[in-house]
Amino acid sequence: MTATKHKMTPAMIRVSLIVACGLFMEQLDGSIIATALPKIAQSLQTEPLHLNLAITSYMFSLAVFIPLSGWVADRLGARTVFKSAIIVFTLGSILCGLSFDLFSLVISRILQGIGGAMMVPVGRLILLRTVPKSGLVDAMAWVSAPALLGPVLGPPIGGLIVSAFSWRWIFFINVPIGIAGYILSALYIDNIRGRTREKLDIPGFLLVGASMAGMVFAFETVGRHLVPDWLVASMLGLGIVCMIGYLRHATRIELPIIDFKLLRYKTYRISIFGGSLFRIAIGALPFLMPLMLQYGFGMTPAASGFITLASAAGMVLLRIIATAVLRQFGFKRVLLVTAVINAIFMGGCALFTHMTPQSVIFIFLLIGGIFRSLEFTALNTIAYADMPEKYLSRANTLYNMLQQLMLSMGVAVGASFLNLTLYFRHETALSEPAFAPTFTTIGLFSIVSLLFFTKLSPQAGGDMSGHRVSGEEVERRGMS
Repeated sequence: MTATKHKMTPAMIRVSLIVACGLFMEQLDGSIIATALPKIAQSLQTEPLHLNLAITSYMFSLAVFIPLSGWVADRLGARTVFKSAIIVFTLGSILCGLSFDLFSLVISRILQGIGGAMMVPVGRLILLRTVPKSGLVDAMAWVSAPALLGPVLGPPIGGLIVSAFSWRWIFFINVPIGIAGYILSALYIDNIRGRTREKLDIPGFLLVGASMAGMVFAFETVGRHLVPDWLVASMLGLGIVCMIGYLRHATRIELPIIDFKLLRYKTYRISIFGGSLFRIAIGALPFLMPLMLQYGFGMTPAASGFITLASAAGMVLLRIIATAVLRQFGFKRVLLVTAVINAIFMGGCALFTHMTPQSVIFIFLLIGGIFRSLEFTALNTIAYADMPEKYLSRANTLYNMLQQLMLSMGVAVGASFLNLTLYFRHETALSEPAFAPTFTTIGLFSIVSLLFFTKLSPQAGGDMSGHRVSGEEVERRGMS
């Protein structure tokens, strides 16, 4: 038995690319600033360590406003919100480039974060409501790659810009992308609204926003010695207490801003729980790899950036094969196999030494990039396999919120295990042997996700992938 497979129409591809450009701009901007921090610090006459506030303030703002994105899109229309978010993000980028001190830069980054908090989740919501489920695998392959490309391309592009031009251009390059995104979204995206005009859950928004802000701030700063340890612990405690308060609040009202009752849908629940472990590992990888190559192996930033570009090349190759692989093997097999393979490729980085040829590292990261992107695409698609259309906005908001939280937690996991390794080795400075235990640990996160993926039905998401299990195969696997 075969499933009807709808090909992506030119209109669907166009919408996917518009959404992908917005996602790429946000992800690139989030990583490109790290390379330019020394130059920005020199220009603004402040300490480089203090400038990490420009990164954490962006993540802080992003975390607070993501929970609001679904309600705003349903209320005002997805195209209206997406266009407005692009304007806010682009305006924030311009103000960042014009900043004259640390305070003005941090305020501008907060404005960028507000735009990003609306731009990315609403862009994905547009995709979910524009592309039929049978075409979502193709569409997600277009938009998943930027999420992984940005952290990889950001450092080398940032290094090139600050070397050849002023650091301010790392923000100004967003302007033409933003203008193009605004025009294209105005021309080709429908202003889809929710079917009902729900009242905003203000207490819930305040509790979730405070919870996300506290936890993301703690995860982004732990182990980096940017702020006192007591502040990190206090923010984490605040986040946990506010989330407990929200969970109690959500049981008392009919339409909470973040609806955890959606976890009753099996494919959505498995994608979130199993995918969260994978995203923790994914979040740690871009943080750890440049550190190992530069501090552990003594490479220059340029050489390190070139090697990490291998992951980007792997993601481009994935775009060619993702649909065919999922159609042939189905979501369950793909997630089970990629979880193991990604554990091997992420944990396998622990075997690298300063003697490992750079070509070997490059090829290893290239192949790993293919399988990471394949799992990322599968997770982002299967989550909505059984989700009714009327809940898409709420499901998308919760999914994006937890995804952002897990990626931030990945940085915390990477930094924490590095610090633990240094502690047990009685060392204070990063060195080559300190990275092996940490890479081994993040590989284990991917393995543990198997506990969730094994619970998927072999037929799960068949309408999306085009994969169908025959009657003979059902009987052979004991599923009848």
